[in-house]
Amino acid sequence: MTRIQANLLLTVIALIWGSAFVAQSHGMADLGPMAFTGVRFLIGTLVVAPLMWREWQALQRQGKPLVRSDAMKISGLGALLLLGAAMQQIGIVSTSVTNAGFLTALYVPLVPLLGWLLMRHLPHWSVWPAAAACLVGAFLLSGAHELNIGTGDLWVIGSAFPWALHVLLVGRVADRMSAPFLVAGGQFLVCGLIALCWAFAFEPFAWSDVRAAAVPLLYAGILSVGVAFTAQVVAQRYAQAADAAIILSSETLFAALFGYLLMGDRLSAAGFGGCALILFSMLAIQLLPLLRRTSRVTA
Repeated sequence: MTRIQANLLLTVIALIWGSAFVAQSHGMADLGPMAFTGVRFLIGTLVVAPLMWREWQALQRQGKPLVRSDAMKISGLGALLLLGAAMQQIGIVSTSVTNAGFLTALYVPLVPLLGWLLMRHLPHWSVWPAAAACLVGAFLLSGAHELNIGTGDLWVIGSAFPWALHVLLVGRVADRMSAPFLVAGGQFLVCGLIALCWAFAFEPFAWSDVRAAAVPLLYAGILSVGVAFTAQVVAQRYAQAADAAIILSSETLFAALFGYLLMGDRLSAAGFGGCALILFSMLAIQLLPLLRRTSRVTA
């Protein structure tokens, strides 16, 4: 795969993730948040299952089978994935697709911040002003004139924390196990099963509701969970880091675009300013360190 092909694939991934906010919003008309999350991630597990099986066989041939501690790590990632997805899904019930898309992006500055707090990895100086800009951007995007952000916005903002922890840990776990597809599919399975059990116990749930929400479920499960997460692993083997940072950050722009085209979402001038601040901070914390390294290499 050439660099251009990889960048095009990353663009498709960002488009899928951004458009999936619309599917998630429509799915709430027939299913509760945990039911939608559970079925969605189990569908994603089925999509990744053939790759998981091939990887499992390869590890067996190499004499590197997975052990119980590996299963515990995958289960922990699945729990973080469930927490982030469920909080986001609950928030989408009472906030707009545009808000959900941008507020979810708050996990981006949280990743290096939590890396410093939990793992003592000192982040680049750009993290601190970028984090402040994200908070101001979230306030403007919410449309509030006072510090009174809506309940749905708070749920989506809260989901940024488990998303950030998940991003911080998933790469380390996959690298140590040398099994990226087993890690991906395993965490999807854990997330889907727990969410579905919760839905059976605490939400009104019927298979007729699943059939009614079939189109949003298939889109979010097959494309957003199964295809996009797997394609990201492939594309980032060939794409430049700066390209991947810019293109995948455009997920938030696609969420706003699809919210505008399909959901009737509209932004005020303050909302556009909030979008710009969040996007700027996302790009700054990813690109400024890369620019510094590039200048050192050139010198």
